[in-house]
Amino acid sequence: MNTVNRVLIIGYVWPEPNSSAAGSRMMQLITAMRAQDWQVTFASPAQLSDHMADLSEHDVTCQAIELNNESFDQYITELNPDMVIFDRFMMEEQFGWRVEKYCPTAMRVLNTEDLHSLREARQKAVKKGGAFQLSETDQLAQYLHSDLVIREVAAIFRSDLTLMISPVEVELLVEHFKVPQQQLMYLPFMLTPLSDDHIATLPTFDDREHFITIGNFRHAPNWDVVLQLKQHIWPLIRKQLPKAEMHIYGAYPPPKATQLHNAKQGFYIKGWAEDAKAVMKQARLCLAPIRFGAGIKGKLSDAMECGTPSITTELGCEGMLQDQLWNGEIINSQEMINNPQVFADAAVKAYQNESAFIQYQQKGFAILAKQYDKTYWQEQFINRLIEQSETLASSRNNNFFGLMLRHHSMKSTQYMAQWIEAKNKKSEA
Repeated sequence: MNTVNRVLIIGYVWPEPNSSAAGSRMMQLITAMRAQDWQVTFASPAQLSDHMADLSEHDVTCQAIELNNESFDQYITELNPDMVIFDRFMMEEQFGWRVEKYCPTAMRVLNTEDLHSLREARQKAVKKGGAFQLSETDQLAQYLHSDLVIREVAAIFRSDLTLMISPVEVELLVEHFKVPQQQLMYLPFMLTPLSDDHIATLPTFDDREHFITIGNFRHAPNWDVVLQLKQHIWPLIRKQLPKAEMHIYGAYPPPKATQLHNAKQGFYIKGWAEDAKAVMKQARLCLAPIRFGAGIKGKLSDAMECGTPSITTELGCEGMLQDQLWNGEIINSQEMINNPQVFADAAVKAYQNESAFIQYQQKGFAILAKQYDKTYWQEQFINRLIEQSETLASSRNNNFFGLMLRHHSMKSTQYMAQWIEAKNKKSEA
């Protein structure tokens, strides 16, 4: 029996599907649940944004909420959802104890987008001049055992179910942090299969020109990609292809990014693209020299949909490889750090090779068909939510670590929130 009818999503930000893969992912979750005719409310303490989706078009109710404010207690009591989805672990920290106290029977689901702590660990390693490898036990202890990972994994244990977008991160949680497999669900992008008509109408090799990369400038790995291209890789490509241009797209470019724009060097900061796929289709090659990050990359699945080959690192394609297929070339990140010429040469070679371009396209189409079929994953997602809701009491009783963490760690979070709330009331008086 379907025990889910009312869903509350507590978002770290309002979804922006044209600005980030996280925004697209959230809209995929919403679409799947609305297809079941579930009532969905999206609430967030974040400010409204210029590029946020119009959720009313999806019959989703929007609600502004406040951090550290008892007004949320009354709100969720009246809403009385069957399920609460925390978008990112910080929202579980802030609101999880309130949900448990005032709506205890609601299933609590954590949507990670990616493992923030893994991304941070890799960034630390890069700052020290190297690449962080999950296979190296000493590196796990050196870079990954941080306050951030403790907070993030604790939120996963406290949740009834956690949605993971990368199989690599599922394996890390199960093998290294001993999270029970039944508390996790691998759920990648849910993408509409490409039709023959779509593929037939894609621009050809000769119809395309220039290089592209795209990504929200507020996301640290994306900004690092821009710097790698500007400072190390693009000058090497431009030297071999003097008429080529590098087009950088992304939401919220800060002044330090727009200042990198240089037409003489063929380096163009284009800013936000209203239709990311429209500009991706016009490019001959997507460049993603990713040195750190986590999750899976929306820019690279977009490139596959647009028939645009990509040159990236093993971190860029992590969790996305299918039978070792890739729609381009993969460069070892440590090798790229030591010698950017390797990445540049691969990009130049791919840019000039029409037969390789066609082969790369076909590999990308194969990855999409095998790994990201919307119909299949929507069904898996909905079935898992229903199954989890029907066994909620027993699964909670079997999750001793979750019980322990909710009893102890959430108390400190609760008391801190109540202290801030009391302080705010005093300052307003």
